[in-house]
Amino acid sequence: MAVSKDFTQFVLDQLSGWSNVHINKMFGCVALYQDDLAFGIIANDMVYLKVDDTNKAKFIESGSVPLKPFKSNATVLSFYSIPAAILEDSEAFIRWAKESLEIQKKRNK
Repeated sequence: MAVSKDFTQFVLDQLSGWSNVHINKMFGCVALYQDDLAFGIIANDMVYLKVDDTNKAKFIESGSVPLKPFKSNATVLSFYSIPAAILEDSEAFIRWAKESLEIQKKRNK
């Protein structure tokens, strides 16, 4: 799961309007954090955001796919890719990312 520095920087630039966003490298990918909670993953130069029943349909309807971190057919159904149009629109990307962060906050209560 290669992640280029340029793509990671682009993602961080797109999220720069949201305070305290940072990354941590893990298992060949990059985790996206706001403060201390992970809300997304960058893998193979794609962004995947946390989903649950509140937002999963929106991702599927937009053609998103679940994270497939390894060469096996195993998928991580709690993280889905974001559409290119959302990634390129900083405000929309931040809105989607904030929804994913709220899912993590609920999960951690």
